Amino acid sequence: MTGYRSSSGRAASARPPLDSAAAERLALFYVGRYATTRARLRDYLHRKLRERGAGAPPPDVDAIVSRMAALGYVDDASFAAARAAGLQRRGYGARRIGQALRGAGIDEEDAAAAQDGISEGGWDAAIAFARRRRIGPFAAAPADPDQRRRALGALMRAGHSLADARRIVSAPPGTIPERDG
Repeated sequence: MTGYRSSSGRAASARPPLDSAAAERLALFYVGRYATTRARLRDYLHRKLRERGAGAPPPDVDAIVSRMAALGYVDDASFAAARAAGLQRRGYGARRIGQALRGAGIDEEDAAAAQDGISEGGWDAAIAFARRRRIGPFAAAPADPDQRRRALGALMRAGHSLADARRIVSAPPGTIPERDG
């Protein structure tokens, strides 16, 4: 076998360069399969252009991304709200959620709107994280200093404040601390 062949029997390197129509079909496939942001769709199309090259009139990636957003196939605000809510349910704090939204290419305005409700549920998210990881009040036995240090680090990496992390880690097993007023 001399090289990789696609399912049609054609050599992978012999794929034609992308024109505007092919780039739009790739974009439609991508947004149909994945919940995405404008930035991720733009990166995907640029990667495909690097892999396959551009046709005689190169496709306008920004125009394709704008068209997908205008059609409602890409909605950064909805993506940010859903991602923030999902991460909070998994027990992540506001700082970690903000990092995830920036990593997904969400602009500051959409990220701020998505994070508005998160600050209110920060304590509940920290408790959910501790429950999932069996930290502090959810541990089977009191933690030794090394375990407490690791648990504190885990809560901090999850985006919770130092004060909340200390309150949870220092709680004895079976005693869930109350939310600070």
